[in-house]
Amino acid sequence: MSNGWTGRRVAIVEGCRTPFARAGSIFKEMTAIDLGTIAVRELLNRAELDPAEVDELVYGTVVHAVTAPNIAREVLLGAGIPPKAPAFTVSRACASANQAITSAADSIARGYADVIIAGGAESLSDIPILLSRSMRDRLVAASRAKSVGGKIKAFAGLRPKELVPMTPAIAEPSTGETMGQSAERMAKENGITREAQDRWALRSHRLAAEGTADGRLTREIVPTYIPPTYGEVATQDNGIRTDTSAEKLASLPPVFDRKYGSVTAGNSSPLTDGASAVLLMSEEKAKALGYEPLGYIRSYAYAALAPSAQLLQGPAYAAPMALDRAGVSMRDIELWEMHEAFAAQVLSNFQALDSDEFARRELGRSEKVGLIDEDRINVMGGSIAIGHPFGATGGRLTITLLNEMKRRGLGLGLITVCAAGAMGFAMVVERE
Repeated sequence: MSNGWTGRRVAIVEGCRTPFARAGSIFKEMTAIDLGTIAVRELLNRAELDPAEVDELVYGTVVHAVTAPNIAREVLLGAGIPPKAPAFTVSRACASANQAITSAADSIARGYADVIIAGGAESLSDIPILLSRSMRDRLVAASRAKSVGGKIKAFAGLRPKELVPMTPAIAEPSTGETMGQSAERMAKENGITREAQDRWALRSHRLAAEGTADGRLTREIVPTYIPPTYGEVATQDNGIRTDTSAEKLASLPPVFDRKYGSVTAGNSSPLTDGASAVLLMSEEKAKALGYEPLGYIRSYAYAALAPSAQLLQGPAYAAPMALDRAGVSMRDIELWEMHEAFAAQVLSNFQALDSDEFARRELGRSEKVGLIDEDRINVMGGSIAIGHPFGATGGRLTITLLNEMKRRGLGLGLITVCAAGAMGFAMVVERE
């Protein structure tokens, strides 16, 4: 059976995550390092794994902390893994945790390591705020000045506009278009209606609420004590709207095109804080340590297109590559987790994958890739309801999918992610 690359078979043994919380809410006092450390420490506890067995840690993040740019190393040390184990940070926009997982898998497949922890974290409550370039130059000059007069001179002629802070924007540097604007354009170009987007968003919240109530989602969550008093504990995602309805979603105004638009806060994923962690091992090591893996990586693929085109359409290009590498077709997939950046993005990718014309024009294929039944896609909702910490979502998708495949006794699953920069990711996983 092919595993999609040359080398040893890679097992996913265990996984967990913090609750996903809307930015500025319960985790506003925590950093991405704090959240990542909690997730990794709990992963070791759940797996009952001696930290000394960990060969390496690979971690993803998108908005990097200036004071600790290699978040992976800080998480490793904070979680109690011996410092002799190296760690490195990866960043591939919304697929950063997926990149961490596949980087770890490649090392294991090649025999360079036996046990690696991968995942990612994001705190969008704790983003770096930059000063203007001229203000930064003044501060550097002042720090280098040898006298008080020199320090004062560095600020001579300071203008008010130099004091205006610069905040990170979720926009493409090459086009200036924000991700929401891209989703809006995709909705218009592909004929995705407001009603269809709201229906998908309502489905996401409804299924996430059901998965929370019956414990399927909460079983992957680490109870997390909330600073500064640590008197409260978060045990579930706080962005799931149990009280929403089609009428409430329909009443929300468009955000990115206020006159003619259809993308709203209700059919988009919210800015979110959270972390995820996944334990990977070679098949031989997992068996030697007595683990029954959640599943195995069969194949994966990354793809990209021009950011000026349909920015969030990457999964439609990556999925057929991953399926081909796994030696399977979409018909063979039994469960699918697709990252929901926007309902418009999800429905646009469905449209492309189910189009013969798209397959011929964009993929060089004779017929469409196809879809599976909707009731086997995001069966516990998705990022619209659960939330989307940029660096952590890929780990959450992997954990959610494999846990549900185990519960249902299924053999083949698919993960897809769209990412900024017009990139896409897909991975096929299997269970025995």
